[in-house]
Amino acid sequence: MINKQKKVTAAQIGRATALALAALLLCACQAADTAVIRAMQRQVAESLSNTFLNELPDGLHVYICGAGSPMPDAQRAGPCVGVVAGQRLYLVDVGSGGVRNLGPAGIMAGRVDAVLLSHFHSDHINGLGEIAMQRWAGGHRDAPLPVFGPEGVTEIVKGFNAAYAQDVQYRIEHHGSDTVIPSGAGMVARPFASPEGDGSATVIDDGELKVTAFTVNHSPISPAVGYRFDYKGRSVLISGDTTKSPVVERHARGVDLLLHEALSPELVGVMTAGAREAGVAHMEKISQDILDYHTTPVEAAQIAAAAEVQQLVYYHIVPALPVGYLKRIFLRGVDEAYAGPVHVSEDGDFFSLPAGGDEISHDNLID
Repeated sequence: MINKQKKVTAAQIGRATALALAALLLCACQAADTAVIRAMQRQVAESLSNTFLNELPDGLHVYICGAGSPMPDAQRAGPCVGVVAGQRLYLVDVGSGGVRNLGPAGIMAGRVDAVLLSHFHSDHINGLGEIAMQRWAGGHRDAPLPVFGPEGVTEIVKGFNAAYAQDVQYRIEHHGSDTVIPSGAGMVARPFASPEGDGSATVIDDGELKVTAFTVNHSPISPAVGYRFDYKGRSVLISGDTTKSPVVERHARGVDLLLHEALSPELVGVMTAGAREAGVAHMEKISQDILDYHTTPVEAAQIAAAAEVQQLVYYHIVPALPVGYLKRIFLRGVDEAYAGPVHVSEDGDFFSLPAGGDEISHDNLID
């Protein structure tokens, strides 16, 4: 009897090989899925543990959660500056998108102790509802978010609280009052009188941290203030929106880090010319108007030099700088006015000023 053996063809070998490879690929994908899911879980756990702020050295630390302006800018959210003093976290202004840059840096919105508003232009306040909600729900807070600001802040807070009233109720009904504590919802206004002349008003003073406000010139917008933070021998000044001001120079005297707004007339002039070329008259007028209530990069550098500050950081950048080469134009003439370190900020920039020294280190937490 003849034993008939089947011939194994090249096609059959190919199919078997393909099936084996597919099985291996499936196993690899499943392993990769497991690894990615596990990594995601670890990232969530690390974020919720708030270890980043806990591990910082004692001192002042500045996080740029929004370096931009009302103008669209892919690299910069609306103006928002986080200041850490010891274990306390404050936000100066809350522009659109700034709150969403906290989490990626490992800074939980629930840790925010208070917001300080420089003035009430929309690009400085339009993130208030989001930070209040995130702080309340994410931080399991039982008291509302304090919002400091000059006269008018009470109306701002009242309006946001009214707008978010239904949202608050939805979340309480969905999650339960043990999870989202009703008494912690919303904001509470902490108004202060705008300082006269070149004087200042003490906003916070707990024996270690002192925050003072001073009036700046952002006419016709009034009131408008800047803030200075002093903590254990380290100091940071945030200008707010202003023209070149001797008041800023006076209060910035000897600070470690000066954060100053800046507008480039040369680049804004390009915008004006473009609007004229396009026949869009209202945008031509707006781009001309904004020149008279901001500070140029060179003017801010002159303030930094006169006040003998250790380092100058530009924020509230006008206009957007989508191409790296534009930064060179933005900074034209600055090195002739100020010899110290200069930085054009982007979202995620982080400056650390440990207590008891003069070191300033820089990193970007979301690059």
